[in-house]
This record gives sequence, C-alpha cells and structure tokens, in this order.
Amino acid sequence: MARRANRIHRRGFLGTVLKAGAALGAPCVLPGRVLGLDGAVLPSETVILGGLGIGGRGNYVLGCFMQEPDVRVVAVCDVRADRRQAVKQRVDARYGGDCAAYRDFREFLARDDLDAVLITTGSNWHALLSIYSAKAGKDVYCEKPCTKTIAESLALAETFERTGRIFQGGMQRRNLPHVQFAVELARTGRLGPLREVHAHPGGLGTGMSGWATPEPEPPVEEVDWDLFLGPAAWRPYNRRFLNSGFEKGGGMVGGGCLEWGSHCVDLCQWANNADDTAPVEYFPIENGQASARYANGVKLVLRNDGWLPLGSCPVRFEGETGWVETGDSAKLALSSPALLAGRKVAEIAGYPATFHVRDFLNCVKTRGKPAVDARTACQSHIACHAANIAIFLGRSLKYDPQKNEFIGDEEANRLRSEAIRAPWHV
Repeated sequence: MARRANRIHRRGFLGTVLKAGAALGAPCVLPGRVLGLDGAVLPSETVILGGLGIGGRGNYVLGCFMQEPDVRVVAVCDVRADRRQAVKQRVDARYGGDCAAYRDFREFLARDDLDAVLITTGSNWHALLSIYSAKAGKDVYCEKPCTKTIAESLALAETFERTGRIFQGGMQRRNLPHVQFAVELARTGRLGPLREVHAHPGGLGTGMSGWATPEPEPPVEEVDWDLFLGPAAWRPYNRRFLNSGFEKGGGMVGGGCLEWGSHCVDLCQWANNADDTAPVEYFPIENGQASARYANGVKLVLRNDGWLPLGSCPVRFEGETGWVETGDSAKLALSSPALLAGRKVAEIAGYPATFHVRDFLNCVKTRGKPAVDARTACQSHIACHAANIAIFLGRSLKYDPQKNEFIGDEEANRLRSEAIRAPWHV
C-alpha cells in the first residue's frame, strides 16, 4: 500500500530479525501470523482503520469492515461519550485489543498508523472530515450525502485528486449485480439511444436546517456540542439534533432530492455515462416531478410516485427501443425478456455494503479507482444540489458544468456555497 512507504518492509523486517538472532547465536522464533501462516493475513496486507462518528448507519458499515479478515480497527472518535465508549467496546470485543477512543478528530487524525478512516458523522461534517483526512494522508470511506453544497463537492474532488488518496462515497448500489446489469443495458445501447433516466429522490421538499427549543448544554466530556456543530451555523443545544441526521442534505438548501438522490441520481449519472459532468438545465417541480436535462439531450426525472413495486431507491432507464427498472428488491423489470439474453443476474436484495467495502479495501491496496471516487461523487452531488436550488427558487436554471456556475443568475450562484463557521475551512 502506498501509504506504507515509510513503514519497515516485511522482508526487511524479517531479515533484520534473523540477522539479529544469528548475531546473538540464538534461535529466532516468529509467530505464525507474522509469516502469514494458518490463514492469517500478513501484517503488511492488513488495512489499519479508524472510525469517525460511528452511530446508527455507521455501526452497520463498521461491521462490514470488521468482518473482512484484512482489516483491523484501532481507533474511534466521537463527540458523544456514550457512543464513543459503545463502539470502543464493540471493537475491543472483536479484536481482543485496546481500541483508542478520541473526542477530538484532530488527535485521531494525527495518528500515523491509520491507513484509512470510515466517516459516518452527521452530514455537516462529511466533506470537511474527508478533506482533512486526505490531507492527513488517510484514505476515506464516507457515507452519503458526501457534501452539503456545490462548493464542497468541488473541493472534495480537488483535494483527493491532488493528494492521491482513495475516496469511496457510500453509494453502495454501484457494486450490486442487478444495478450493474441495468446500467450496462443503458450504456451499451441495448435500450436504444437513451432518452430518460428516472430517480427516486426520497422527497422533494427543500429548506434550512433551523433551530430547536434550547436545552441545557451537557458537559463537554459528555457531548462536545461545539465540535458536533463544527462548520454548521451555531445554534443552541437540543438533544434532538444528535440523532436526527443533522443537516442531512445540506444546511442552507437542505433535503430535497439529496436524501435518496445521492444514491439514485448517482446511478442515473452512471447510466448516462455522465460521471464527469452534470446536467446543464434544471427545472422546478411540475406535476409532482422535478427534472433536468443533460448536454446530450437525456432527461433526468426526479419523482416520488409511479414506481413499480421493486423496493426502495428505484431507478428507471428508458431508451428508444426498451426500458429497465430496478430497486432494492434486486428484481429487474424489463420491456422485453430478450434484454436478458439468457443471462442470470444475481439477486442480492437489501442494498448490503459488503461489496462496496471490499471494493474500497482492494483499492486501498492497489491504488486503483473505486466505484464512487471523489470526482464521481462530486458530480452526482452537484446534480442533486443544483436540482435542489431550482426547486428552492422555484424557477428554471441553466448550469455550466465546466465553469461550475449558473448562467445569468446571481441568486442561484450564491447558493452554490454557504458560510462555514470559524475556525473551520475547506
């Protein structure tokens, strides 16, 4: 692994140990695990992982990592003492060791033994912690939504491209067979020239994150409220925020199509071969649907209703001669059985993250490109943020994906970013 250049190479280590043993005239006995015997993973092939903000969804994803034989979790960090200790106990039970626990992510990221970090904090922290982690030399697996704004999306992509770190956005459906097959039909022309891609946004209402009734703030050792808010606008403490998916979908123009859109719009981007761009025109809600148009003429439709009963997070791809629709049931609905061409597509229901985690770990080792690298996540999030802005303003917007600005609309351009509370910065 690239990050291990400064570590002692395994062969060099063994050679040093053996020479030392010979010099002392003593036999040298090494544990089998050091040599990779008895099915043990070599230390040089073990990914050393830390977890940031491990709560509800984070506990599931952490479990996916811990079941992999070439992962060892050595540190966790959370602003909440109860979660910090609960996750530490879980990790200790798995590895039989003393997992370090931190309240402040800066101390956590200062560790030089971490190869990668799992980020499942509140959404207000996703982008900045990913960026800080990359600058600290760590690879990152980050839950969605990965960014709050267009500006954060661009900063995320630029940072990972500049630092050469590996980033995997938590849009795990890209590593599931039924989705891969549906996208293949769209990208290879089996549906004819692509005309429309449909995404379930999980809601289309936009708004600010707001305040709640002030409550007495707990001691900082129990809940570090200031660090919990981080880059988000200050507001008084209320325990509801701690478990509410705080600023999920963004702070200024939050919610909207980003809830499921970060999954479903991402898949539509992939189907349209648009991982390096975003739609050029966005339209507000009409007849219960929002929409956008790509430069190649393909229409992106965002709708909550009218889906076949195929499970959550459905997508539909329509071409001139055929269509395919699928969702988290892993079932495929096709305009014609002939589209299967005799293939049997594995049905793995329930959107597990195990394959996505494995893809990330493989890329940590090979320095290859994961399914949802930072640029891919950047562009799919830009599509969602721009759609939210059109919905929020209630008017059509034209967008230049090269300059990353709305054309002739100062109000929309101001919403590409939002103020970040000091001392934090992108």
